[in-house]
Amino acid sequence: MPTVILVHGFWHGSWCWSLVAEQLAASGIPSVAVDLDGHGLKSHSPRSRWHRPFDPAAFAAEPSGTSPVTASSAAVTLVQQIRVIGGGEPCVVVAHSMGGAVATAAAELEPSLFAHLVYVSAFAPVNGAAAEYSASPENEGETSSSLLVADPLVVGAARIDAGDPGRHAAIRETFYGDVDEATAKAAISLLTPDGPLGIPAEAFAVTADRYGTIPHSYVVCTKDNAIPPALQRRFVDEIDTVSVMPTKVTELDCSHSPFLSQPAALAAVIAGTC
Repeated sequence: MPTVILVHGFWHGSWCWSLVAEQLAASGIPSVAVDLDGHGLKSHSPRSRWHRPFDPAAFAAEPSGTSPVTASSAAVTLVQQIRVIGGGEPCVVVAHSMGGAVATAAAELEPSLFAHLVYVSAFAPVNGAAAEYSASPENEGETSSSLLVADPLVVGAARIDAGDPGRHAAIRETFYGDVDEATAKAAISLLTPDGPLGIPAEAFAVTADRYGTIPHSYVVCTKDNAIPPALQRRFVDEIDTVSVMPTKVTELDCSHSPFLSQPAALAAVIAGTC
């Protein structure tokens, strides 16, 4: 049985997969959640985040320590993580949100390490940059951009302020609309401020001979406010233009974070690929 590698999205970390990992373990499926470059234990919080009194203007202007991170550099790290965790054997890689861009680049880089690639409401830019989809008609209605408190081009990151209680309702509506209140509050408290701009900004292409040989699945979250369902389905269509096999699609009636609202259902989808 292949090991499952769980990859988070922007502002999150390996912590967000704990409930899914429990469900996978109950089914006898080994899994490891990893931190992407610039996140979790690899994050770089702006110093102004901790200044008291807090200065919003300084927070909105301080350059991000994550600015050197790109989709390619994060993909190299992810490949190394998969190789170490799986002992060189192919693994099932599950990628959420912007983690999908990194996993896509990693799959092209080292397809032999991927037994299956599962996207969960994730960016899957197979010919270009994730940021190019922000102005697409399919992205209409997304609310994640409204959370930004700084110009990404100025600070080098997509920066949010989860430390401001006044923003918690908007964050919950974007990411955790169907997550119970206690869990949503805990998750918000664990978010890091900066998502490295170099991940969505970098354009890259994948090929049918490498990326396209990997079996793919996509979990569409039908109540998602961060990545609208129409955009998720567009990614599926574009994956299929370079994939040898059609993408298997599962729909969950949930928000952007089924790993917190429907961990058993998500784990069952993942188990079906092992």
